[in-house]
Amino acid sequence: MHKTSTYVPRIIIKCELCIMTLVTFFLFLPKNRAMLGLKLPTDPRWVNIVEKNIEEILTDHAYCEQKAASTAISLIIGFPEKSELVQEMTALAREEMAHFKMVHDRIIARGWTLGRERKDAYVLQLMKFFPKGGSRNTHLVHKLLYAALIEARSCERFRLLSENIQDQELATFYRDLMVSEANHYTMFLAFARKYGNREEVDKKWQELLVYEATIMKDLGKKETIHG
Repeated sequence: MHKTSTYVPRIIIKCELCIMTLVTFFLFLPKNRAMLGLKLPTDPRWVNIVEKNIEEILTDHAYCEQKAASTAISLIIGFPEKSELVQEMTALAREEMAHFKMVHDRIIARGWTLGRERKDAYVLQLMKFFPKGGSRNTHLVHKLLYAALIEARSCERFRLLSENIQDQELATFYRDLMVSEANHYTMFLAFARKYGNREEVDKKWQELLVYEATIMKDLGKKETIHG
């Protein structure tokens, strides 16, 4: 019995990784970019704004990675009994801080220093959608859906940068990171469906996507990852 219980999860994990890899592959195909589910795409001209202040986008990006690591840690602290979630969030926290270092290294290489933390108006507005209160499990599902959507939007922004920014070093950098963001998006959404009722979770996900589109109508005008 012991061998069976350790073998099956490995098969499941491998299957999930295969699915994530396929998702990231299809993201590169124009007709399939809707796979992220986003209702409102970012205007590609946002990249032109970014290129005018690379230092600002890198500083903002560094803090996005740090906040992503903090989200993973908060899920570990808040739901320690969810062993599978704890395992994945432990790995994610390490990965996000590794990404933070990668961004910070590029800031240093360009002769700059990390600026002060920026407020993320997008995330602050997004997290007003679900009502406060409810069961502990409902709270978990909501946190997972928020995280999935933030990763999906980040993935979309990274794709735009990889395809349109003139700085080739950064274009390659963001192409590589885009793959990670897509994997994180599918992981968070899968966990939300695992711990909640699939039908209810999918309904909430679609409603959150619609709400997020209303937020994005007023964004895309600043040199920040979500702004």
